[in-house]
Amino acid sequence: MTAPSSVHAPGVRARLTTFIEHPLTQRVILALILINAVTLGLETSPAIMAVHGQLILALDKAILGVFVLEIALRLYVHRLRFFRDPWSVFDFLVVGIALLPATGQLSVLRALRVLRVLRILTIVPSMRRVVGALLGAIPGLISIGLVLLLIYYVFAVIATNLFAAAFPEWFGHLGRSLYTLFQIMTLESWSMGISRPVMEQFPYAWAFFIVFILVATFTMLNLFIAIIVNAMQTFGEDEHQETVQALEQAREHIEADLHTEVRALRQEIGELKALLRDSRS
Repeated sequence: MTAPSSVHAPGVRARLTTFIEHPLTQRVILALILINAVTLGLETSPAIMAVHGQLILALDKAILGVFVLEIALRLYVHRLRFFRDPWSVFDFLVVGIALLPATGQLSVLRALRVLRVLRILTIVPSMRRVVGALLGAIPGLISIGLVLLLIYYVFAVIATNLFAAAFPEWFGHLGRSLYTLFQIMTLESWSMGISRPVMEQFPYAWAFFIVFILVATFTMLNLFIAIIVNAMQTFGEDEHQETVQALEQAREHIEADLHTEVRALRQEIGELKALLRDSRS
């Protein structure tokens, strides 16, 4: 009795694969993600929840049920291969968080339900490419970040030694100096709020602040942008190369099939000619 089920199981998985990967199914899932994003936003309004709270919560549970069903079907279809795909693992974790009890010490998990909105990244190919490029840029970003951290540390030590006595609220110790330098790097009130008051007691302090801004803001942050742009360009070129290779392989496969069919036709024509000669003789 087990033989029929084993025979039909691959066919069932094939049909489920076609159903899951169908563009219409993907569009429905995307629409549900967007609707869920709206409902999660509406839950933050006490006035709206007082009037439509039950409907919104019911809709949220229904959409979550669809997501769980989709993940279950993908697990059934792909089996262990499901966990080899980082995007599938991301979907599994995001949906799984919503299933955990959000009471007591785990009440913070209720706020994490909004992570379901990030499933848009796995549905929309263009967004997935952007995230892939950003992940590819992580090694370069880490290197730039370490250099920036070193620059921060050097300037923070200098600022603490120079300005701690006169401005302890900004440069009283290393931690305050690091925070103040971060504010300066963002260019938020750095001139009127910090630089000019310091220059009233230390006239040459402008040299310190300008050098730090030139190095940290205009150089290092632009390097961050350059790394990301270069990673996205490289990612796009790799995708283009993969597409070209796929097209080339498809062309070679078609040419091989045509060559095989032409050879088979020639053989059949030769056999027909031989039959005609035999019939005439």
